[in-house]
Amino acid sequence: MGVSLTCFHLYTGYFGTLPSQQQGAVHLGLALGMIFILFPATRGAGRRNGVPWYDVILAFVATFAAYYKILFYEEVLRARVTGYSAVDLTIAALGVLFVLEATRRTVGMPIVVMATLAILYALFGNLIPSPLLSHPGFSLEQVSPYLWFRESGVFGTPLQISARFIFLFLFFGVVLMHTGVGRFFNDLAFALTGRFTGGAGKAAVIASSLQGMISGSSIGNTVASGSFTIPMMKNARFKPEVAGAVEASASTGGQIMPPLMGAAAFIMVEYVGVSYREIMFSALIPAILYFAGIFIGVHFEAKRHRILGLPKDQLPSKRKLILSKGYMLLPLLVIITTISVGFTAQRAALLGIACAFAVSLARKETRPSLKDILVIFEKGARVALPVIAAVACAGIIAGVVGMTGMGSKFAAGIISLADGVLILALLFTMIACIVLGMGLPTTANYVVTATIAAPALINEFGLPPMAVHLFVFYFGIIADITPPVCLAAFAGAGIAQANPMKTGFTAVKLAIGAFIIPYAFIYNPVLVLVEPTLLGLLSALFFSLVGIMGVSSALLGYFVRDSFFGERLVLLVAGLAMVVPELLTSGLGLLAMVTVGWLQSRRPDKSQEAATLAQ
Repeated sequence: MGVSLTCFHLYTGYFGTLPSQQQGAVHLGLALGMIFILFPATRGAGRRNGVPWYDVILAFVATFAAYYKILFYEEVLRARVTGYSAVDLTIAALGVLFVLEATRRTVGMPIVVMATLAILYALFGNLIPSPLLSHPGFSLEQVSPYLWFRESGVFGTPLQISARFIFLFLFFGVVLMHTGVGRFFNDLAFALTGRFTGGAGKAAVIASSLQGMISGSSIGNTVASGSFTIPMMKNARFKPEVAGAVEASASTGGQIMPPLMGAAAFIMVEYVGVSYREIMFSALIPAILYFAGIFIGVHFEAKRHRILGLPKDQLPSKRKLILSKGYMLLPLLVIITTISVGFTAQRAALLGIACAFAVSLARKETRPSLKDILVIFEKGARVALPVIAAVACAGIIAGVVGMTGMGSKFAAGIISLADGVLILALLFTMIACIVLGMGLPTTANYVVTATIAAPALINEFGLPPMAVHLFVFYFGIIADITPPVCLAAFAGAGIAQANPMKTGFTAVKLAIGAFIIPYAFIYNPVLVLVEPTLLGLLSALFFSLVGIMGVSSALLGYFVRDSFFGERLVLLVAGLAMVVPELLTSGLGLLAMVTVGWLQSRRPDKSQEAATLAQ
């Protein structure tokens, strides 16, 4: 089934997709069948004794429930006017239940609980006493076909984007990993930065940002890249919680780094109404600022603890690496070039996949046999299963939002709480994104917040749609490193054998730029290329970067020297002042930082003296 699912997407990607509902039906139907075969009802139980008979039945019935839209396509369309039959209603109800169970098996309970509560809200909204939240209520005969047969439920925009674009880019990542590009990224990162102060940590930032572009999973990237980078950082004398935090924060940022951003970025194409090329270019400067912030944080941490670079004999040669394996960058260059010149994301993905397969032929150890190709095809489908389940389940929530008018109610709630103050509205939206992100996958989190929170900021405050959608996109992603439920940080802590909560809080310190950058591009949209001018862009970039440096140094306790409490407070305020695009506040913030730096440079470096005495 996995090979069939991959072949289907490659075929329709090249020859043209089916009508949206039919494309989505095949996409979800095969995925549901695979999930019930591959994932046991009890998570972690494994399939040591084969597939139980009831899961085989569930797989066939779930696939049929999705294919029902294809087999009886004309009848289902007519039923929207004439009314749904008892069989239609049964199929719709079963289909929604199958999606919930498949999501529970692949993703976990939190999003299933949210979707279930949404359905209950649609059914019993008339029982809620609050006039802000109540609605007349709908019957089960109205809710189930709306969620299963209409374009605004399970088979809505998120699933359609998954069926057209996301699957192909996930498969592209699988093919790239087969070529050994992950190891190449690690080697290249260490060759570039390994010899500098804190070189192991800086190399981990670069390697993880590169791998994150092709994995799309902050946790998966943390585990894959961290198995190599975290021991290297520990050997270089980084504390275990710092090593785990560096890897987690950098891996999480991979989802916001063009050209291959997280799956939610492709859904953003439809929500914002622009091409993926515009999304990619708009996200570029914030992504650079994000990784620059982590890079700066690693530098301050290394300077504070006198962590030097790695010896030259432990580092790969840049020249030899580029000459011997530089060709591995070709698939990424193909993706960037084709999208930049105006190709669709779908066509760019296909060309990237073809190039990745061609690259794999260059060396004997990566040259695939027919069996290897079948394994890659199957693995490509397996990687996509949690994403498909998550977007289908998110479609249930989005469908209920549209059916009940919950979006406008939520927007009214935000406006009421914020009392017309933009910063409060942004703060409440940020908290909602982070809280949702603790239980929802990034893609599902974006779908929910883009449906209910983004319209409030756009319509009530007149903010640019691109800036608002990137705002909720960012905070949904960094929930993976925000305590108390910071799954990427927990994964990094496991590899580093560190305290999970300490690792989570350290990750927040290192990635503090991620909490500042969204506010920066809301107040200064030129950072996401909204009506940019060269002078305005350079000015915004400079002050944002210096502001992140000030906040990072304040949290980590080191600037030019170890910082006293008062100095840290000044650096924090100065850094935050530069987020606001006002020349006076930015100038005062810059002056304060320069003053602190000058005062610190005039006093002895105690850490240097201690290192000298130790020698």
